[in-house]
Amino acid sequence: MKTYHVYIMANRSGTLYTGVTGDLQRRVYEHKHKLVPGFTQRYNIDRLVWYEETNDVQAAIAVEKRIKGWRREKKVALIEAKNPGWEDLSRGWYGDGRDPSSLRSSG
Repeated sequence: MKTYHVYIMANRSGTLYTGVTGDLQRRVYEHKHKLVPGFTQRYNIDRLVWYEETNDVQAAIAVEKRIKGWRREKKVALIEAKNPGWEDLSRGWYGDGRDPSSLRSSG
């Protein structure tokens, strides 16, 4: 069964980006390595600070839209409930030299 992730990424100064993807490891890699032009590239957003998994793409999109509509304080509370130190949750994912196109999200 396919999984989808709603995720929040941040930069060192705390700027936040919320997204949804069917391949979290690939998408985080793209953000970290600035492979897709846009907001995350411009603001150097490169740390995965929160994510949630679902098997329902429509539910994932709905959660993403809901979070995007929240005030910053509510997003920060969501992150800190699971990740109070704002650690990069993707630390160690890419350290083995594998091509990111071969990486798959764990289910």
